[in-house]
Amino acid sequence: MELRPSLQVKIVLKALTDVVLPAVDPNNKLAQEQARLCIGTLQIMASRLPLAFRYDCDELGRMIELAGNLAEAAAGKSVDADALAALGASRAKAADTLDRAKAAPEDIEQASFELRERIGALIPLLYSANDLDALKGVGKLITENAREQLIRDRSWLIGQGWEPDPKAIPSIESLLDAK
Repeated sequence: MELRPSLQVKIVLKALTDVVLPAVDPNNKLAQEQARLCIGTLQIMASRLPLAFRYDCDELGRMIELAGNLAEAAAGKSVDADALAALGASRAKAADTLDRAKAAPEDIEQASFELRERIGALIPLLYSANDLDALKGVGKLITENAREQLIRDRSWLIGQGWEPDPKAIPSIESLLDAK
């Protein structure tokens, strides 16, 4: 099971291209066409997925600029003051949001991978110190973290149908909102 959408799309594309499409009746032109459209759409998604965050940030930046320009154009005009105040508040909130979004998703993912690697390198060093009391605490930290991550992973993939009791797994939204 793969959690990252960028890899999931590639896996689905390979299965559709290598297994499903060849199995579709070649005489069923509509089914062939629809399968190819699905593959084409997924190929577009795969190529655009890495750019989606930047695209959204670019769009938000342009909307912030437009809102500012419109507010300037409305200055001194007989425009509803409440509407201008609402625009100003939304623009300020949007600018703050965009400012907080300085790290790109791939940077977050890379930092997570690097930190996971460093943690993995440190654990054997801790165990080689043979401090049994400290190791109990280390083991507890690792187990608690793994337990929390596993429930998030299971929740993220709940739609794949692997869980025997899906209702026993909290929604990913509730888990992500918990911190």
